[in-house]
Amino acid sequence: MSDSGGAAVRPGEQAEIELKLLAPHGTLKKLREAPVIVQHARNRGAFHRLETVYYDTPERLLFQHGMSLCVRRSGKHFIQTLKLLPNIGQPLTRRRWEASVDGLTPDLARLPADEVGGSMTTLTNDVLVPIFATKVRRLRRQLDLPDATVEIVFDEGTIEAGARQEILSEIELELKSGNAGVLFELGTQLLDAAPLQVGTRSKAERGYALAFDVVQPAAKAGPVGISPEHVVNDVIAQLLGACWHHLLKNHTVAEKGVDPEGVHQMRIALRRLRTICALFRRDIPSPAFQAINSEARWLMQQLGPARDWDVFAETIIARLAAVPDVDLVGLREAVEQQRKSSYGALQTVLADARCSRFLLSLGHMVECRGWRNEIDSEALAMLSQPVPALAERILDRLRRKALKRGAHFRQLNIHAQHNLRIDLKKLRYAAEAFLPLYAAHAPAKRYVRRLARLQASLGRARDIASTRILVDAIRQDDQPALYLAIGAVTGWLARDQIAMAKTLRKRWRRFKATPTFWGR
Repeated sequence: MSDSGGAAVRPGEQAEIELKLLAPHGTLKKLREAPVIVQHARNRGAFHRLETVYYDTPERLLFQHGMSLCVRRSGKHFIQTLKLLPNIGQPLTRRRWEASVDGLTPDLARLPADEVGGSMTTLTNDVLVPIFATKVRRLRRQLDLPDATVEIVFDEGTIEAGARQEILSEIELELKSGNAGVLFELGTQLLDAAPLQVGTRSKAERGYALAFDVVQPAAKAGPVGISPEHVVNDVIAQLLGACWHHLLKNHTVAEKGVDPEGVHQMRIALRRLRTICALFRRDIPSPAFQAINSEARWLMQQLGPARDWDVFAETIIARLAAVPDVDLVGLREAVEQQRKSSYGALQTVLADARCSRFLLSLGHMVECRGWRNEIDSEALAMLSQPVPALAERILDRLRRKALKRGAHFRQLNIHAQHNLRIDLKKLRYAAEAFLPLYAAHAPAKRYVRRLARLQASLGRARDIASTRILVDAIRQDDQPALYLAIGAVTGWLARDQIAMAKTLRKRWRRFKATPTFWGR
């Protein structure tokens, strides 16, 4: 976002490429003097006091359509800005339109409604009301770096919605020209000066949350638009970029702990990320895949306890509620105590610099296509080949491995089943990733559907084993009612295990008999 400096702002569309970093309150002064900034800044910049009012309809029509509309006052000048949410796989890029206005109220006639589209074509000024405001003290500096020009903005102030108020302390890095990978490099260097977090919500999203108690929903992975014409290099970029976007969309949800789906979706994003690294590492043995996979594995482990207790609370306790004469009060309290403890530990992890470095490293890898580094000429040549041939080799390899792992299915113990489940997950994620290449093949969706059902059943069997371990963690000798509830849990688990064994055998037979959809 750029100030007009008094000149009229034309209402044409712009695309801002911006990385947001959240700073602990009181650390911006130190960050402004970070060596990388002092070394590359054109000048010391100047502070400005900005007041920005955000508008919407009483029904929040703009918010529901992924838009934000605000008017910003800087001195005697007023600029209205309309922004759209980022596209899937491009979390740094936002479309925006700016125009000068006469005061602190918006004038929609000065925005190109037809170009924006959607609800903007029918919206009128008289239905807009102020929703919340931000008041910040801003320092803006221009950095001339070797591969890019970056505008760095330090914002310190508040978001205000009625009597509610929230502290703002953040840094925005906006690419003015050059290589967008520099944003991630700069963010990583700033991490050496303060424990920053990658900002996953805009000021508008935070303002709506403050004004209306809007709970950010967990987000499932979006579609990836690959086609047979794409080369391997582009497909890797799209798949990894989608994982990164998926992680960012669920980071805040997981951290707040309000919706258990946030942790679940983060784990799915990390599994997909690790699978993608594994899929391509054999043919393109880049050290970058190993480095990202290692950190993704670490973060998955940190998310594990919270997810385990969420599953316990959502499935076991919910089912026991239908059982008469079982006092669940003690069990609920014990499980909730464990959940709170696991989420407390998780919040520390998600706020830690290691997590921020991982997210910045992944973003940098996607933007700069870091898997091209330190590989031989044969692997480089592979990256420029159309993807279908490699996709079929990958799918064949994963299917053979899974069938070999499950060869004596009835004799598999829980650990062997878990290993089979991991192999099937890799096959499923690969099949889903490459599915657009086979959109015209009718059996494709059926294959993925049967594979997903088998994997889900193996996951349920794993949950049964995991729940038995969790039960041991909440046993307390002085609570007879809790022991009775635990006994009921144990009984349900035994019953489920018997039923699940039969389901597993049936679904394994169906999966084995399902023809593949590739190689035709």
